[in-house]
Amino acid sequence: MGTKNWTTLCVIASFMNEKGECYPKQSSIANGLGVSRQTANKYIQKLLDYRWEGRPVVIAKKGRAKGGTFDNTRYTVLPVSRLEISNHVNND
Repeated sequence: MGTKNWTTLCVIASFMNEKGECYPKQSSIANGLGVSRQTANKYIQKLLDYRWEGRPVVIAKKGRAKGGTFDNTRYTVLPVSRLEISNHVNND
């Protein structure tokens, strides 16, 4: 998977709900990665192209807001990624 894909996946996953869906702004992803928006877009595209055992780990769908303008992209972190939200509380 490589460092860039893993880091990008973790940043996107940090925004996801229990269904694996999230709608972060590109600037939020870039901030989480510590890179420019343009560089973040390159990282995101590489992650979207990446396949684990022939399957994507993240998919993206651009939505349209009222008036036909593009809304935030909806990312879905798929189960093959093995990432999930944890409600575990550490009582140590």
